[in-house]
Parts: sequence; structure tokens; C-alpha cells
Amino acid sequence: MTEWKKNSVHRLTVEGYSSEGMGVARLDGRVVFVQRAVAGETCDVQLMKVLKNCAYGRIAQIVTPSPARQEPDCPWFGRCGGCDFRHLHYDEELRAKRQRVQDALTRLGGSDVEVEEILGAAQPLHYRNKSQYPVSADGTVGFYRARSHQVVPVDRCLIQHPAADAADAAVAAWMKRWRVPGYDEKTRKGLVRHIYVRVNQAGESLCCLLVNGDALPREQELVEALRAAVPGLTGVVLGRNTRPGNVILGDSYRTLWGQDFLMDTLRGFTFRLSVPSFYQVNHDQAEVLYGKALEFAALTGRETVLDLYCGIGTITLCLAAASARAIGAEIVPEAIADARENAARNGVENVSFFCADAGDIAARLAEEGLRPDVVTVDPPRKGLAPEVIDSIAKMAPDRVVYVSCDPGTLGRDVQRFDQAGYRLVRAAAVDMFPGTRHVESVACLVRKDSAGTAAL
Repeated sequence: MTEWKKNSVHRLTVEGYSSEGMGVARLDGRVVFVQRAVAGETCDVQLMKVLKNCAYGRIAQIVTPSPARQEPDCPWFGRCGGCDFRHLHYDEELRAKRQRVQDALTRLGGSDVEVEEILGAAQPLHYRNKSQYPVSADGTVGFYRARSHQVVPVDRCLIQHPAADAADAAVAAWMKRWRVPGYDEKTRKGLVRHIYVRVNQAGESLCCLLVNGDALPREQELVEALRAAVPGLTGVVLGRNTRPGNVILGDSYRTLWGQDFLMDTLRGFTFRLSVPSFYQVNHDQAEVLYGKALEFAALTGRETVLDLYCGIGTITLCLAAASARAIGAEIVPEAIADARENAARNGVENVSFFCADAGDIAARLAEEGLRPDVVTVDPPRKGLAPEVIDSIAKMAPDRVVYVSCDPGTLGRDVQRFDQAGYRLVRAAAVDMFPGTRHVESVACLVRKDSAGTAAL
């Protein structure tokens, strides 16, 4: 009988990867998740946490290394929880991510559709245009250790833009010089909670400090420090967040210097980006992602398209350019304001935007008798609520194009759509987040009935 207890060591062969980016091996039929293991290699694994049906372990010794293993290029890898795959060659990372999407569609979605491809990034380094640095009570600035809120001090990140790292360092130095306290999650005291930086394609940046209050000491000195340290800085904003928990963004904003927005260009459109507005963090891969979504939408110029979770209208405007009419819906008021301004700025007149919950707007439009030809959705990681899927089905579009940042919830929702009368016909993956376990995917679902009404 194999010893199944903490600290025991076993020779295992890694079969694949978990959704958390760990290697997956088996011991007497039970799953062992192995930190920083690579598929195909044989390792002596020490069990660190043992549960009834699975265990978590670490590599004690690599017996037969995989040719896909590489020396991590980041000194904080394994301590910082931001990246999961810096020990993999990029080709292996892409293979693992494509397989993750495939497994979700097969096991959770019950679909036999093959993921057509994974579209990798031409530039897998310094791609993030939005950075969020947590600040600890003692003033440490960096990123959280995996599965904790312990801040690891990271002064240079391989996936962040250099301007963001410069802003991070400038704020940390300003806090130390003027003894400005970081926020303590336990006592809910202290001031600085997060440093938030946006960067556009032109190299311009916007910095926002999220604070536990309405003001900071030495605000002018903060502005001067950031302007001196960050080339291309266009604005410094103070965000108020006095709520408990780990929500980053605040409920109100005040401009300390410059402007409170950035402009950026995506797929030929110019967009206004305010602090709370959603915008894909990888500009170049967003171009690829939206191109694939438009391909799946198969627009001819005659369609009415409904875009749920539209954010600042990025996908909506792309859809409007290829359709007769586009409608966008989003629950964040600031994002809708940006979306309307973006439409006007780009001269797009066949589009309208509603500020409402996706489920509410879908239900309302369905009751009003709207029948869009295509519905697109780009929900948060939790996916679609059942009532949203029901409302979409009630409108009976010919196609649903689902952009997802979580394969698990996509697989679940594919099955729910199947029950509502829609079948999956195409799927692709896009590597929006190189170095991490996260992967974006696009799915196309069509009505099962050819008569023109969805089977509800």
C-alpha cells in the first residue's frame, strides 16, 4: 500500500496541467498537484498537503526533465504569484493553455468541438497596459504571493510596462520619505492601498493611487515625484476606497494633476480610457481576439448586433462597423459615458448604449421584442448568470459569440446554452496573458433549429 501522508516522497510522472498552472500526476489513481512541474517529466515529489482524494506536492528532485523546461527568467518566480509558467518554453505554455480550453469544453461543456488554434503573442514580455500594485501596511510595494495577501517587493516585472515599474518605485520612495502609511487589511487603518497605472500605445501613462480616505499628505510632492520618474506621464489621480475586502477600484476619483484619462487606438478606433473603465490589458492580443470574434460573428452588414458587457465600447464599435446596428450594454456608468463619447469621437452613428445589468437589459430588450441577429458577450471571470442565458435565448439570435477569460465558466455556460437551444460550432484560444496560467477564448454558438426560433 502506497504511503499517502504529508512529507512522504514518491516518484511520479507528470501528465498535464491544472487550471491553476500546476503539474498533474497520479498516485494510486489519486491526483497529485505539483508546483512548477512540466508535463512529461519524472520527478520525486514530496507531498506537502494531503486531502482525501488529492494532494499537493513540491519537486524534491527532477529525475527525467522535460525538454520544455527552461530556467525561469524572473528572480521572483515562485515567490510572486503573478506568473505561473516562466519555467516553460513558450510553445509548451501555448500547448497547455489550448488543452485547458479543450478540456473545459469537453468535460464541462459536453462538446466534441475541437479548439481550432491558439493564437500566441508576438511579444510575450512587457505587454500589460494596466498595472495594479498592492501596498502592504509596512509600505512594501509589489505583488501578492500566490494564494495570499503577503506583498512580495518586485522592482522590475517582465510583463508590466517599464513606466508602471517606474511609477511603482516613485510612489514607494515618496511613501518612505514622507512616512505615508500603507493600508492594513486587518485593522482597516493606513492610507495607500494600491498603485494603479495605465499606459497607451504612444507611451503615455496615467497613475492613480487608491487610498483609504479622501486625501493624502504631501500630495504635491507625490505629483512632483511621479512627474520626475515617469516619462510620458499625463495625469495623477486619487481614488477613494474605504470599503473592506480586496476590491481594488474606488467609488470616487479626484485629479491631482493633469488629466484623468488616456487615449488609445485599437482596430482603427480611438478610445478614451478612464480609471474604472474595462480595457483589455494586452493591446496587440486584443487586436487578435477581436478579429477572431468578428470572424465568428460572420457579419454581412445587414445585422442587428447586441453586445453585452460592452465596457467602453471596444467590441461594440468594431461590430457596428460591420453591421446595420449595434447595441452595447454595461453596468459601469463611467464606462458607458466613455463608450458614448468613443462612438461620437469615431463618427459611429449606428450604435446605442445602455447602462444596466446585462441580465436586466437582455430581459428588457427581449420583452420589447428586439431580435438581434448576433449577440456577443464578454463577461467577467464568473461567466454568465443563468437568467442572462435565458434572456439571450428568448431573443433568438442566429449566433452567440462568447469571449471568455475563464475556460471553466465558458464550459459551464456552453452546456447551459445547449439546454437553451444553442450548440457550440467553433472555438479558438488567444494567449492574452503570456507567462501566466490565464487564457482568453472565443466560442461561436448557433441555434439548433433551422426554422428560425430557438428551442427553449
